[in-house]
Amino acid sequence: MTNDIIISGFGGQGVMAIGKTLTEAGMKEGKEVSWLPSYGPEMRGGTANCSVVLSDELIVSPIVLEPSELIAMNLPSLIKFEPTVKKGGTIFVNSSVVDQKVTRTDVRAVYVDCIKIAEELGNSKVANMVMLGAYIEAMKNLSTDTIKEMLVHMFTGPKAKLVDLNIEALKRGAACVK
Repeated sequence: MTNDIIISGFGGQGVMAIGKTLTEAGMKEGKEVSWLPSYGPEMRGGTANCSVVLSDELIVSPIVLEPSELIAMNLPSLIKFEPTVKKGGTIFVNSSVVDQKVTRTDVRAVYVDCIKIAEELGNSKVANMVMLGAYIEAMKNLSTDTIKEMLVHMFTGPKAKLVDLNIEALKRGAACVK
C-alpha cells in the first residue's frame, strides 16, 4: 500500500510539521518514507507545501504529482491541488479557513473545523494536530500510538508541556471522522 500525500497551506499553519510527523511515524513503523518540503518566498504567510510518501514498497520518486490524499489548510491549496488528486482519493479541508466545498464527486471530502477545535483547546497553534488526527483516523495507515510517540520526541525540554495538548488535539481531530 502506498499513500502519496500533499499537505499544503500558508506558512505558519504547521503543514511541514504534519508532513514531518507522518514521515517520522512511518519510519518508526518500518515503512518506506519520503518527505519533500516546498516553500514560497515568504517565511510566514506565504505558501508552503510538502509531499509525503508512505509505502510498504521501495519509493521510486519523492515527487507527488497525483496524490491519493490532499490536506488543504487554506483555499489556495484546495484550488491548486484538488484537480491533481487521484480518482477515489481523499481531500481533507480545513473548514475553519476554507469556505468552499470540494467540487469533485469522484473523491472523498473530509471537512475539519481545525481552528475552532484548537481554540476550544485553548491554543490555535494546534490546528495542524487536529487535522493530523482526522487524517490518521480516516486513513488508518499509521498507528495513533506511533504519532503520539513522535510528539513526545518532538516536544522536549520547555516544549514538553505541549505534548498533552497536542495529543488532545489529535483525539479531537479523530473524533471529527468517527
